[in-house]
Amino acid sequence: MKRVSSHVSIASEAEINLDLSRLLIDKPRYTLERKRSFDEQSWSELTHTHRQNDGFDSVMQSPAFRTGFDSPFSMGTHFGEPSGPHPLVNEAWEALRKSVVYFRGQPVGTIAAVDHASEEVLNYDQGIYGYPIEIQALFYMALRCALQMLKPDGEGKDFIEKIGQRLHALTYHMRNYFWLDFPHLNNIYRYKTEEYSHTAVNKFNVIPDSIPDWVFDFMPCRGGYFLGNVSPAMMDFRWFALGNCIAIISSLATPEQSSAIMDLIEERWDELVGEVPLKICYPAIENHEWRIITGCDPKNTRWSYHNGGSWPVLLWLLTAACIKTGRPQMAKRAIELSEARLLKDGWPEYYDGKLGKFVGKQARKFQTWSIAGYLVARMMLEDPSTLMMISMEEDRPVKPTMRRSASWNA
Repeated sequence: MKRVSSHVSIASEAEINLDLSRLLIDKPRYTLERKRSFDEQSWSELTHTHRQNDGFDSVMQSPAFRTGFDSPFSMGTHFGEPSGPHPLVNEAWEALRKSVVYFRGQPVGTIAAVDHASEEVLNYDQGIYGYPIEIQALFYMALRCALQMLKPDGEGKDFIEKIGQRLHALTYHMRNYFWLDFPHLNNIYRYKTEEYSHTAVNKFNVIPDSIPDWVFDFMPCRGGYFLGNVSPAMMDFRWFALGNCIAIISSLATPEQSSAIMDLIEERWDELVGEVPLKICYPAIENHEWRIITGCDPKNTRWSYHNGGSWPVLLWLLTAACIKTGRPQMAKRAIELSEARLLKDGWPEYYDGKLGKFVGKQARKFQTWSIAGYLVARMMLEDPSTLMMISMEEDRPVKPTMRRSASWNA
């Protein structure tokens, strides 16, 4: 056993027989009404076999699961087909068990990566400014969750009212000013500048010549996405996977926008998915821009790490977005790409290159979130009802409470 501190340790081979079911939430299978957004045929293919199983509890209690060689959703099916568990699932659960951390003999979580070859501190500096799409989408989802948890009495009522006001403003701002598709791009290209007052069309005074050349080639006629960032006289036109997927899952994106995001991924599959899913952002910044923004950061060179690297952990977010928009076959295709590389490459943290072909030059091996991202993706695809644990349906428009100004009667 490797000692981390006087009371914290990492599991050794002898301790891997720990019943991992204690670390998971033992809940019955969810019952999900079929939504219009799910493809009828794909839904039937994905769920038919699972409805014949004895249930979640019986699998959780099986001796095979307690030894780590079968997961709750890996026994007996492979994407709805009775072909047995995929061998990669067994290896993934085994690798995940080895990352468990104990405190005074009790499991409390996992370490980031069981990679004894590297002692370097993780680096997350990428020069992101302001309120990028990831922050906006996560903030929106947090507000929606808060509404579900608050009670409409006492202080809770006041918070609900304030959250409603914030959601109303945030939803309008994101859906109108962060959204980019072909018609919007053409409008920005034709913007006039130096407009003022509330009648201005170019509200952020964006200079059309500041639109990067790559955007015109990247934007298909069918599809769209939320921009990386929007601020006065400046737009970050890069695509960010996490923000756009969370926008779909949380319903920050309208149903039409959600479909457009998936259309874009389909149209630009090689650029955004590549050989190992999924690009954290697209495109990479390079040359002079890279030197200015990252300070010549050797880890964030072009198409590497946070600068256009491919991150397997994002697979579960892509899968959730695919299921919600009724495109499970896209998720299946992405998962199969991952299965061809992850185990062979030692569950790396990220991949490098324009197509994500190479294991990242400083990627940690046996990365916990790469393993977990794959397992969650397979669980959701094999049982789409689990999506309801993280997904939010389109809510009715939140209208803020209108109050009369104090000067109304003055």
